[in-house]
Amino acid sequence: MQSREFVFLMALMTSFIALSIDAMLPALGQISQDLEIHHKNDRQLIISVLFLGLAMGMLIYGPISDSTGRKPPVYAGLMIFLIGTLFCIYASDFKALLLGRFLQGVGAAGPRIVAMAIIRDQFTGSAMARIMSLILSVFIIVPVIAPMLGQIILSMSGWREIFFLLFVLAVVGFLWFAMRQSESLLPIDRVPLSLGNIFLAVKETVQHRTVLAYSVASGFIFAAFLGYLNSSQQILQELYQLGSQFPYYFGLLAISLGLATYINSRLVMRYGMHRLSRLALLWLSVTSIIFAGFSWYITGRPDFWILMVYLLVVFFCIGILFGNLNSLAMEPVGHIAGTASAVISFYSTLSGLLIGGLIGRLYNETVLPLVAGFAILGLLALLMMYWAETE
Repeated sequence: MQSREFVFLMALMTSFIALSIDAMLPALGQISQDLEIHHKNDRQLIISVLFLGLAMGMLIYGPISDSTGRKPPVYAGLMIFLIGTLFCIYASDFKALLLGRFLQGVGAAGPRIVAMAIIRDQFTGSAMARIMSLILSVFIIVPVIAPMLGQIILSMSGWREIFFLLFVLAVVGFLWFAMRQSESLLPIDRVPLSLGNIFLAVKETVQHRTVLAYSVASGFIFAAFLGYLNSSQQILQELYQLGSQFPYYFGLLAISLGLATYINSRLVMRYGMHRLSRLALLWLSVTSIIFAGFSWYITGRPDFWILMVYLLVVFFCIGILFGNLNSLAMEPVGHIAGTASAVISFYSTLSGLLIGGLIGRLYNETVLPLVAGFAILGLLALLMMYWAETE
């Protein structure tokens, strides 16, 4: 494949998670009514349960891809995703929907994890960070357009048709990957699948100080981001009464993140991942601390335009961090890229699920839990980065 097609295909492989989340956000209120979800914050489980499945699936696909090659685990993951999507389409109650979301998460973990390993097979160092940033730049189109597509489908039919769209896109991804992506892990480089080998690879990953530090930092940033995803519909659509305009403002924030990933792809070869990451973490932490104090002073409900300016800054910083922190964590463990990618992604997803889920559950019709989460987790990520660099 040409590099441009490779970027677009890898972006699609990693986008099924975002598609499954962002397209559903405008429909959370309608799903809550149709399936009789009683507690207002329980609708956040539609997001969180998908990440639970994602975290569980991540531990499976990495070691398998190191043993069988990269392509078979992607096929298996997309098939599980399709099955989960069918569960969601025909769900008759909230529990059935959550089961389908869990299977979607387990399935989406396959292309997500293996795509990272495929990229690591073919690129290293700043070149890898550049490719990751380009993929994220394409990938970020998803949160820009997915909520709008969800809103359009919702206005024309219902929330089940959004899942049908996900089903069609997964079939397209399956066929595209099967026909165009070559196997990137040669037989000579494969590791026999055994519990002993998996244990040794996991042990090497978690005992490497640099890998551990950047994985923890990445987990903190992802947790803050997931806290936003969990509560964004309630904050933007209900607290600030945006209604059907919610997807447009959600997309605007996604554009800020996408712009940052593109700028990062242009700057990372010149300034390096470390310098850009430190600067982004400093901006994220300081801005969030100041805004948290301001929000607390005015009882947690700043004017909407002030909140948007703050979130635009935060999402720009996150756009710089996502590609760089993952690349910094993966850099020392390229020889076990599949398992290492699984361990790193499992940790960041699990910590995001637990901490980000807590931020969402703490939603109290103010922005204080969200902003405080950004401030605290940004500082902790900055500390992890300094710890990694003092080795």
